Amino acid sequence: MVRSLLSLAIVTPVALATEANPIRKVVTMLQNLEAKVQSEGAKEKELHDKYMCYCKNAGGTLAKSIADAETKGPELASAIEEGIGKLAQLKDDLKAHQNDRAAAKSAMAAATALREKENAAFEATKTDLETNLAALAKATAAIEKGAGGAFLQTEAASALKNFVMGKNNMYDADRNDILSFLSGSTDYAPASGQITGILKTMNDEMTADLNEAVKTEGSAVAAYEELMAAKKKEVEALTGMIEDKLVRVGDLGVEIQQMKNDAGDTAEGLVDDKKFLEDLDKNCAAKQKLYDENVKYRGQEIGRAHVEL
Repeated sequence: MVRSLLSLAIVTPVALATEANPIRKVVTMLQNLEAKVQSEGAKEKELHDKYMCYCKNAGGTLAKSIADAETKGPELASAIEEGIGKLAQLKDDLKAHQNDRAAAKSAMAAATALREKENAAFEATKTDLETNLAALAKATAAIEKGAGGAFLQTEAASALKNFVMGKNNMYDADRNDILSFLSGSTDYAPASGQITGILKTMNDEMTADLNEAVKTEGSAVAAYEELMAAKKKEVEALTGMIEDKLVRVGDLGVEIQQMKNDAGDTAEGLVDDKKFLEDLDKNCAAKQKLYDENVKYRGQEIGRAHVEL
């Protein structure tokens, strides 16, 4: 019909003048429709190409992310297991250090208690020996000066008597002579020279005992100080190791928890990425199908417009 009208317009100029305007409007409208369809097609193609590029790139990115996650998951699991083993060993070492330090402190306390007991015994022995030596010195001096009778009335004589009566490692004959002298008995009065000899012998023995006690005390003090110095160093070393282990236990515990969190995130991300990739493939395929249908439909529309022209 359009073609016949065009032919008629060419053959009859008069008719063209009267009818060209409506025909041109139809032609122009069809041409504009075709241009619009082609323009929309170009825009849709541009958008489609971008979406397909996204499908391609996103698919590759997701595939790499999935592969990385599948590798990272077992590595994290292995690292977590190793970390847990190290943490258990650190805690065992920490407990051993704490027990060793407690034992060292206990040994120091026991040694201090024993030292105090030994020192108290030494001081008591030293006081007794010094008191008895002083009494012996007074007795000897009084006897040598011929003032034995006056001496018998003094506290030193009483102290000497008590000492002699309690002294086990003394000959009975010597003890009896001293006690007879100190009691002022008239039944038997040993010579002053004999008494001073016994007293000097006792003085020598007690002086030796005092010196030995002082020497023993000095050795005990030295041994105690040496032990305490060694134990103090041990405690300080163990304290340092305990503090180090506490820090390492804390740091490793945080590291393990972070790895567990990372492992959880990785596992969740792996599931999400696989689901997204699966949906992406479906969506991209659906998008391609829809685009192909639109292209076909536009082609048909343009074909019909050409027929009408």
